[in-house]
Amino acid sequence: MTKIKTAIIGGAGYTGGELLRLLIHHPHVEIAYVHSNSQKDKPITHSHPDLIGETELVFTDIVQTEGIQAVFLALPHGETKSFLDKNPFAEDTLIIDLSADFRDKSHGFVYGLPEINLEAIQNANKIANPGCFATGIQLALAPSIAKGWVKDAIHVSGITGSTGAGKKLADTSHFSYRTGNFSVYKLFTHQHLKEIKQTFKQLDPSFNQEVLFVPYRGNFTRGIWITAYFPFEGSEEEAVKAYQEFYKDAAFTFISSQDIDLKQAVNTNKCILHIQKEAGMLIIYSAIDNLLKGASGQAIQNLNIAIGLPQHTGLQLKSIAF
Repeated sequence: MTKIKTAIIGGAGYTGGELLRLLIHHPHVEIAYVHSNSQKDKPITHSHPDLIGETELVFTDIVQTEGIQAVFLALPHGETKSFLDKNPFAEDTLIIDLSADFRDKSHGFVYGLPEINLEAIQNANKIANPGCFATGIQLALAPSIAKGWVKDAIHVSGITGSTGAGKKLADTSHFSYRTGNFSVYKLFTHQHLKEIKQTFKQLDPSFNQEVLFVPYRGNFTRGIWITAYFPFEGSEEEAVKAYQEFYKDAAFTFISSQDIDLKQAVNTNKCILHIQKEAGMLIIYSAIDNLLKGASGQAIQNLNIAIGLPQHTGLQLKSIAF
């Protein structure tokens, strides 16, 4: 097939870099340009030195809209709407936004969680990519919500790597703070709760339980580990069977019968789940890479779905074992 002419807006950050690493080798994509106001006229390898020998592209601050078939928006939260107002793309341009600006499904955007909204994504030309914590939590709990098993508050803890905080230096993301350290932030108030509850309402309109989420800053660079649990009267076997059925057609979400670890998911677009029942609770562990299934990998998965390609195209990535 003819290659899809794409652009990346906000290509200097972590998610922009991951998009580049994937799209450079995507067999059906041509990168027309990579936009960055802060890095204009500098080689891509100035910000992403690991791409030396992979690309000759140079950042530009010029926004070209004509002829662009798909655009990835990797801008800071709160900036995407104003950018699109100033730089309108053609109606048939596929827009995939990696910020939080349209995750409420406003302005014609479809919420891009393929395991839940596959059919809508197939017919969309505006896709709001889910948040990283939101992806891990929703995939951990979606089958339970859809089954109506959750009657009380859900307890969730999540640990994220430092890349989840973005590339801009902050007190809690630099090496001296992060290494050998562990901390809680945004207790019960994390911004991803809004989109999580939106999806849970979609799966079960009567859902009104609290999602008590404790987010942690981890002392590693990438990956997200979720532990979620709630009272459950059924058996572990019943739960595993329900999860296997729910995700039987999912391209990247897998149920493991063995204990899992974070490195199984890092450097992949997978979400790996493990389920067990203890002390009257159903416990679900969920592992993803925050920059891939939690951001850029899922964005390309959504691109593939929207343009009719197999979901794995350009995403045949191998995790690191050690």
